[in-house]
Amino acid sequence: MDILSFIEKSPKAELHSHIDGGLRVQTIIDLAKKHDVSLPDYDYHTLKPKLQIDKSCKSLVEYFKPFEYTINVMQTEDALERVMYEFLEDSSNQNTKYIEARFSPALHLKKGLSLNKVMDALIRGKKQAEKAFNIKSNIIVCGLRQNPDQANKELAQLAVDYKNKGVAAFDLAGEELGRPAKNHVAAFEIAIKNNLFRTVHAGEADGAHSIADSIHFLGAHRIGHGTHLYEDNDLLNYVIDRQIALEVCLTSNMQTKSVANLNNHPLPTYFAKNVPVTINTDSTLISATTITHELVLAYELFNFSPADLSKIILNGFEHAFLPYDIKQDLLSAAKTEINELLKH
Repeated sequence: MDILSFIEKSPKAELHSHIDGGLRVQTIIDLAKKHDVSLPDYDYHTLKPKLQIDKSCKSLVEYFKPFEYTINVMQTEDALERVMYEFLEDSSNQNTKYIEARFSPALHLKKGLSLNKVMDALIRGKKQAEKAFNIKSNIIVCGLRQNPDQANKELAQLAVDYKNKGVAAFDLAGEELGRPAKNHVAAFEIAIKNNLFRTVHAGEADGAHSIADSIHFLGAHRIGHGTHLYEDNDLLNYVIDRQIALEVCLTSNMQTKSVANLNNHPLPTYFAKNVPVTINTDSTLISATTITHELVLAYELFNFSPADLSKIILNGFEHAFLPYDIKQDLLSAAKTEINELLKH
């Protein structure tokens, strides 16, 4: 079997994908028309490039701009339910067996929904999709670095309230540079005291110190991106020793200028040093990618062997925020399937 077929057919687990960055273009148009939401254009082919980021993007802040349009159509229960259902359907089409879908409920209150209404709608879509498709999922609730402390505390409590009801973890996302993770200790204390898994966007638009703060002040079990970990060798060794997984998003890292170019991405260095790296999309629509494409990209850029790719793929299952028994079942099934593929 050639490597591209192997990647396509392999079971996958994705740990870093934003729901509001993964809408279908036609769904955005449909919902905008239904709910009288303004878009820059209502023609599919004209609108699509306006929602996607390319190499001309200069920063993480610029990368966020298309989210305005996706979030604006996700302000009603029917929209949230549909978007989540389609998000999981599209993921299952990549042979993704498990995905952690993240978003910030606070961004979906513009038309009067409560935080609970937002969560309930999303979970309805989740349950419907899991019945229809061969996929398991969990939701990660995102606090935002630009939020006041109280707002993030409410989101952390929301995540705790929905623990074991569809939510697996609490995250900190948003504008990283100049907005230290340690400003949000109070919110993460709520997650910590309630034994809720934690991940933090860090080392994407800021340096290794941002990763250190996320681990030591917020108790992060995983790091979103973690691109600049190499800047602190002692911290790098700590991450290796503690096996703190990095949620790597190659295309997104290039677009946000987290790396100058992908050929110099630290992913192969981290992999060689036994950092538990995982490959993810970040935002399928806005980055114009899929999990299959990201794995192919890693292969083409860094010449990973099939065994290397298998390890990276399985890292996604091993570091999922799941109960131990469920995780072991998924991991065992994925190993069996991958081993069969490698025989051909």
